[in-house]
Amino acid sequence: MRSIFEVAVAFCGLSLGAAPAGQAQSRTAAGAPAAQPAGGGSWAALAAEAGRMGKPAWRPMLSYVAALHQRATHPAAPPFDYEWEDLGPGYVYGNAFGHWDVVHETIDVLPAYPEHTLHQLLNDIKNQEPTGLLPGSIYMPGGLARHDSVYWNHNTQGHPPLWPVAVRDYVRTTGDSAIVGRFYTPLVRPISWFENNRQAVNGGFFYNDILLKKWESGVDEGIRFDDVAKGALACVDATSHVYQLYRIAGQWAQQLGLDATYYERRAGELRAFIQTKLYVPAEGMFYDSWAVQDATLRNLPFESMWPLVTGAATPEQANRYIDRYLLNPQVFLTEHPIATVGRRNPEFELRMWRGPAWNSMAYWAARACLNYGRKDAARLILEKALDDSAKQFRRTGTIWEFYHPLGGHPETVQRKPNTKYNAPCRDYLGHNPLLAMARLYDSIR
Repeated sequence: MRSIFEVAVAFCGLSLGAAPAGQAQSRTAAGAPAAQPAGGGSWAALAAEAGRMGKPAWRPMLSYVAALHQRATHPAAPPFDYEWEDLGPGYVYGNAFGHWDVVHETIDVLPAYPEHTLHQLLNDIKNQEPTGLLPGSIYMPGGLARHDSVYWNHNTQGHPPLWPVAVRDYVRTTGDSAIVGRFYTPLVRPISWFENNRQAVNGGFFYNDILLKKWESGVDEGIRFDDVAKGALACVDATSHVYQLYRIAGQWAQQLGLDATYYERRAGELRAFIQTKLYVPAEGMFYDSWAVQDATLRNLPFESMWPLVTGAATPEQANRYIDRYLLNPQVFLTEHPIATVGRRNPEFELRMWRGPAWNSMAYWAARACLNYGRKDAARLILEKALDDSAKQFRRTGTIWEFYHPLGGHPETVQRKPNTKYNAPCRDYLGHNPLLAMARLYDSIR
């Protein structure tokens, strides 16, 4: 029996490196086929946009971020066919192209520089393994860590597969719907990889954090895995992310004239699973499967919001969650939202991913609210996050990897106490889609 991936390739007549039939090709300096974006844009256009977005008090910071994107971009070099953007010059582990970090960076430069957005997305899928795994981070020579060669994990560890959302945003922004054909097969591949490697025992999907603590979820040392027995148990974030893959695959299949039945069916099954098996009605909260079964393992991590981000929650579940948790100052609506662990949670601490606020997660929380028509909540979350980011920028002249959730100084928050890098990185772009946040804020005022 052919795999889902093989069927998709047969239907599409596409290979990963081929442009769709009839699409013109150009060549990059490296000799690879270049996609034809609908409007190229420029760094100058991004700088101009930054100077007119949001509150005037935010604009010095936004202009700095626009310039930082350009500063973090390098010429095309193997294993990339196009210019590539690193996580930011202050990343302590060196020059790196991060799989879910680059999603935030690509969304950040839309719509001012769509060509750069498209190039980063093509760079991302270029290095997809035959199994469907997309590398979590690709480390390049140079940077603060002074790597002397390119390396990444080829086999066991990815990152959350959010890149199809960035492709969808690119298409909606530019109208370049033909590019979907270029990304369809790379989307089907990770579905096959998750089905073969990350299916949970009783439904749903998991990240290998629960087995290996390698932080495939992107959340290093997350509190969910402190006191849980190892096993292939459903994680609320992984299950929501795979639901989104099925959902987008179904949409793209229809657009390409392919049979979307399988993807639509699987999306429906996962949506029902999330709504019933990963949800505790009495608390109005989404949990990992083990916490649903054992109340002593329940806590308040931000990962509980992913069913709202992906649209898997019912409207009633979503609105209850927004009012009870996202807009609660004792949970996620801290002075700088959103706290990665609810403030009233006993495990809350001022340490990386265990309390501090990441602007990328405030951005996804705002998009979650907008999925359910909650402009009030989205605007409040964005405004508070941008206000404090701008305040800290005025004081320090930089943007930080993550922020003090209670409005204190970011440099006083711990990163990883057991390493020599125990403070947030400066000039860090990977989780700071501040331009996208200001743009979204303006759109809902």
